[in-house]
Amino acid sequence: MEHKAGFVSILGNPNVGKSTLMNALVGEKLSIITSKAQTTRHRIMGIVNDENFQIVFSDTPGLLEPNYKMQEYMMKYVNTALQDSDLIIYVVEVNEKNYNEAIIEKIKTLPIILVINKIDRATAEQVTATQLYWEEILRHRETFYVSATKKIGLEKLMTKIVELLPVCPPYFSKDELTDRPLRFFVSEIIREKILLLYKKEIPYSVEIEILSYKESKDITRIDAVIYTERESQKAILLGHKGEAIKKLGIESRIEIEAFIGQKVYLSLSVKVQKDWRNNENRLKNFGYGI
Repeated sequence: MEHKAGFVSILGNPNVGKSTLMNALVGEKLSIITSKAQTTRHRIMGIVNDENFQIVFSDTPGLLEPNYKMQEYMMKYVNTALQDSDLIIYVVEVNEKNYNEAIIEKIKTLPIILVINKIDRATAEQVTATQLYWEEILRHRETFYVSATKKIGLEKLMTKIVELLPVCPPYFSKDELTDRPLRFFVSEIIREKILLLYKKEIPYSVEIEILSYKESKDITRIDAVIYTERESQKAILLGHKGEAIKKLGIESRIEIEAFIGQKVYLSLSVKVQKDWRNNENRLKNFGYGI
C-alpha cells in the first residue's frame, strides 16, 4: 500500500470547537480549551501517525477582523495554514451563519470537508438546516456531523480524511506528535488557567514567557513571567495577599506535571508591558510570526 501524508487545516469562527476537535482526532491535549473566544492564538500542529499514513493537523485561531497587531499575526497563521493545506476541515456549530467572506473565497479552490460540531446539543431539524445553509456557502461539500467533546462521529471523519490525503512520504518522524517545544505547551497551560480563573479583560491582556526550564532526574524547575498591560490588571492577577496567583500557580503546576509526567516546581511573577499587543518587537519575543 502506498504511503499517504498531508497537511489538514482546521478552520472556523471563534469558539466552534476547533481545538477540541483537533485534540480528539490527535488523541492528546495539544490545544488549550476554554469557553472564551480567541483562546487559540497560534497555529498548533498535531501529528497522527500510522504505518500507511501521516496526518499533520493544524489548529488555527478563530477567524476575525484584527483590532491590533497580535490579532494580525493570528490571521497570518490562518493564511499560512491555507497555503500549506492539502485539505481543509471547516468547522461550524449548529445554527451558525456568520462567516469571513475573504477566507471562504480562498478555501473554495481547496478540498473541503464541512464539519458540523456540537450535534449533541441540537435537534435533527437544526442540524439539517445548518447543513443546507453551509453547503450553499461552500458549494456543496461533503458534510460530517460530530460532537468533539463526546467523540461522536470522529471515526467516520478520520476515514474520510485519510481517503483524501495525497500519496506522499511522511513530513515528520513517525514518533513526533507536534512541531512545538515543551516550553510552548507549558506557557499555554498557564494561559489556559488564566482564561478559566479570571474574568473580563484580564485573559485577553496577558502573555506568558518561560524564562527558564531546567530538567533534572526528579524535578523540572520552571520560571515563568505573566505580562499584562496595566498596573490595575497586575493587581487583579496577584489578588489579595497574593491569593489569586497562588491558586493559578497550583492549578497550572498540577496540569503541567500531568502533561510532562514529572514533578514540577513552578515560579510565577507578573510584569507590566504597556500595549504589548501592538508592539512588534514584544510580539516577536513572545513567538508571534514564528
